[in-house]
Order: sequence, then C-alpha cells, then structure tokens
Amino acid sequence: MSVNKSGPGGQDSCVVGIDFGTLSGRALVVRVADGAELGSAVCEYRHGVMDAELASTGRPLPPDWALQDPADYLDVLRTAVPAAIDLAGVRAGQVIGIGTDFTACTVLPVLEDGTPLCEFAELAARPHAYAKLWKHHAAQPQADRITEVARDRGEPWLARYGGKISSEWQFAKALQLLEEDPDIYRLAKRWIEAADWIIWQLTGTETRNACTAGYKGVFQDGHYPSREYLAALNPDFAGFADEKLAHPVLPLGSRAGSLTVRAASWTGLPEGIAVAVGNVDAHVTPPAANALAPGQLTAIMGTSTCHVMNGSHLSEVPGMCGAVDGGIVAGSWGYEAGQTGVGDIFAWFAEHAVPPEYHAEARRRGIGLHELLSEQAARQQPGAHGLIALDWLNGNRSVLVDHHLSGAIAGLTLATRAPDIYRALLESTAFGTRVIIDAFEAAGQPVSELIIAGGLMRNELLMQIYADVTKRPLHLVKSAQAPALGSAIHAAVAAGAYQDVPAAAAAMVGKIENAYTPDPRAAEVYDQLYAEYVLLHDYFGRGANEVMHRLRALRDRVLGEAEKTQQAEEKDHDKPVGAEK
Repeated sequence: MSVNKSGPGGQDSCVVGIDFGTLSGRALVVRVADGAELGSAVCEYRHGVMDAELASTGRPLPPDWALQDPADYLDVLRTAVPAAIDLAGVRAGQVIGIGTDFTACTVLPVLEDGTPLCEFAELAARPHAYAKLWKHHAAQPQADRITEVARDRGEPWLARYGGKISSEWQFAKALQLLEEDPDIYRLAKRWIEAADWIIWQLTGTETRNACTAGYKGVFQDGHYPSREYLAALNPDFAGFADEKLAHPVLPLGSRAGSLTVRAASWTGLPEGIAVAVGNVDAHVTPPAANALAPGQLTAIMGTSTCHVMNGSHLSEVPGMCGAVDGGIVAGSWGYEAGQTGVGDIFAWFAEHAVPPEYHAEARRRGIGLHELLSEQAARQQPGAHGLIALDWLNGNRSVLVDHHLSGAIAGLTLATRAPDIYRALLESTAFGTRVIIDAFEAAGQPVSELIIAGGLMRNELLMQIYADVTKRPLHLVKSAQAPALGSAIHAAVAAGAYQDVPAAAAAMVGKIENAYTPDPRAAEVYDQLYAEYVLLHDYFGRGANEVMHRLRALRDRVLGEAEKTQQAEEKDHDKPVGAEK
C-alpha cells in the first residue's frame, strides 16, 4: 500500500519513534514514504539503573532489586526529540505522529492523575515508590506463589505463559509491593507499565496497550485473573486488577490520543499530532525487519535477548513468556521467549574478570576490550577451549522461568585464559537460544527464519557462533536502531499514513538476507557441545540438583542478617544523647 499523500505533510511527512531502553532513550526521525532514517539522538538516564543503592538516599538496596526514576523518561522527551529533529534537518511541522516503545515489564505506582509516587519528598526514600525495571527479580517468591496457586486452582491462563509466571511481571512485582510496603500499595491508585505511562504524559489520556497487558499483565481473552484467584494469593490483593489496572486495552498501531500542549512544549513538535498506543521494545521490532509472517523468529539482542515470533494458531509452549492474540500484530498469535542476560554477561566478564594486561593491550591498540577479546577468541576452533557455560548469570527467563538460577562454567584448568572464557560465554547464550527454538518447534510452532536485531549484531564472532550453533542462516535487521524504527512504523499507522502495520513495514523497512551462514564443521562440534549444555541445563535447572537455589538462599540469609545488624546500629547511633541503650 502506498503512503497516504493526502495526510499532513504529504510526501515529506515524517514520524518520530522513541525507544526507551535500559540505560537511555533514543529518538529517531523517519520519513513516512520510504522509512529513510533522517536523524537520531540519545539521552542517557541521569539516574541510570538503581540496583546497588537508592539515588535519593545512597542507602543500599537488597539483592535482585533494579529501580528507575521516571523523571529520566521525561528528559528523553525534552532533549532527545528536539535534538533528533534538528539533526534530521526537517521542520517540526512535517512530523505527523509519535510512536514509543519501552522495556518491559517496567512498572510504577502512580496517583489517579499519573503522578509517580517517588516524586513526593516524603516518599523519595521508599524504594517501592519507584519504577521497578524489567530486571528487578526480587519478586521471585511472589512469582512462585502466583504460579503454584494458579496450578492448584487449574487457572486456564497459566498454560498461555508456559506454565510459569515470571518475577519480572506486573502481578509478581505488585504482590511484592503489597507485602513489603502496604502503605505505598494503598497510595498507588494505578499500577502502570512505563510503556503506558509515557503515553499518558504525551496525550493526557490513560491507556493500556495489548502487548504489555497480554505478556506482562496476564490479560487473556478480554480479562485479567479473577478476584477469587487474587484473593487466594493474598486477601488484600483481591481488588488489584479492578482497582489498579482496569482500563480498556487498545490494539497495537491504533491512536492513543493527540500530543498535548504540555508535551508539545517538551518536544518542540506540533500540538495535536497522533500518538500511537504504547508498545514493548522487543515486540515493536519485527515490523522493523518486516518479519511478521508465522515462523519468522526475531531475536532482539542487547543486555538481554527477547525472542518474538508470530504464529497462525495457538500452541502451549512450555516455559514461554506468553502467547497473546494480537501481541505483535493484529490477526496473529504473538509468542515471546527470552534470556535475561546476554550482553550483560559479556559486560560483567569484561568489567570484573579480565586481567589488567588485556585492558592495557586494548588501550595500546586503541580498540575496545570486547573487540580485543572477540578477536582473540575468534582464533580458536570450536571446542578448543574445553569449556561449557550456563548463561544464567541473571537467572533464566525461558524455558525454565527461574530467576534464582545462576551461572556456571565447567572445564576450567590452569591453562584457561580470558578469551577462552569469553568465547564460552558467547557460546552459552547461543545454546540458550537454541533451547528456545527447540521448545517452539517441539510444541508445533516451526521456526522458518532467524532474524537478529539489536546492538550485539555488530559482533561478527557472536553472529557466526549463533549461525553455527542453531545451524540456521542469520538475517540481520538493516536498521541499527530497530525498536525506534518499529515505533516510527506504528506512529505512521496511528497517523493514518498506512492502513495497518504490515503495510507500513512492507513499505518502510528491509533486512539483510543470509548475512551469516552456518559452517558445517563448526556446527558438528557445536552439536556435541550443545548436548553437554542440555545435560547441565536439565541437571541444575529441572530439580535434579538444587545447589543453585541453596546457594541463593544462603546468600540472602547472610545478607539479610547483615542488613538487620546495620539498621540496628544506625538506629542506636541516631538515639539522642542520654537516651537508654
């Protein structure tokens, strides 16, 4: 379908896609007619990820916490959007719509008017008043209970999520809030995904999108879990969905509202232009690759990896993050799986486990440490390092859905060096992706293509390993900023320039076919290594050996006791002079 030339701006019309990531937000200006990317700008979050201490007080946070300050998201609107327009060299009046995407589940407590609770001075020291980032995993006990009660009651929606509910999702995080800070829970009149909150800020209208509601909010067949089920979790939780989530769920690509005067002043864009319904960074990416047909699996590879794919029919895939009708595009069942740590694992190793001489060599040569490690690891033949690793340094999202699992490396010797371990970690994430592909296919959802998006597709060694491990050619998304492009596509549809998302994707994007193809000799070796990976995966992950859970429980107990001791000491120190000890 051709672009609608009768719309505002005609053939010169542009849209803005805004990708709110883990550490920053990116604005991208895109021409509606052909998808040309005209300019982009990035705004780093001032507060970043609060996973060690609360920025407002400096007080340490417990293990597995990850918070954000929503003020950082507004900074993106004020700085990145005007900068991108300026760099694109277009007039603000040419912009006919805005689309956004967000990490998920990133969720926050707010008042009826959308004001985040952390904005209030008297609540700024309360961790539960802040946005809980997608990788906040401290709600694992609540997630376990959510799954157990649903299984005991025979809740039909549980199978749509592979039989387990993640600690990353809305209900687990909300139940943790209720049980750990009931005052904040009562003050929160809405429990809202950041994907929907930012649309509220842009339009002045509260909305809910089909993607986050379906995948992260357990919204299936037109409703949330029943009051009876929620009461079985906690009597005070019975009204959670009715009171804090209730709002019409809108389809992806539709118009959420119009840009308000206030938001126009932030962005420098015209008041009244279309704002698309919110979306998730991973699920907005398949349109940016024109990968919307059933079986086209898109892996968005960054700090974590999300695997999303459309299917023509409903299947129950064990360990999946969700199967949602219209979760990626209307008319198809959208499937999601993922790995909670990928780029984060490589970054952890480079920052904390690489000897100084490698850092020195990288500086001497003027290259990045990852580039040096990849270069040296690429000299090895598959299997030459004698290692196998489990990619669970941030837990397991799929297919085990257990964020209390942890990483492991087998085969270490005194001869093992940093590039050996680095390559083993790269390979471990490829093995994790193959487990996901195997799970899809075993459940009757064939994977016909593997398309890669995200920053990690720039690592040539990693891409070749993925091709060899999965024994599939890799197609690459042309855009280096695929989520923002996907959001721009949705903006074009919301503005009326295209009939629907598939039509816009066909006109505005493309992919690099067969960018990497499998090496048969390497694939044969990786088949052997994959068999060992699966053996360890099942041994440590499916209950045969609970050592990882025992270690986690011991750690939490020791740290908890230390925190209680510190709090007691601080309380004692703060007593007035002369007070009884």
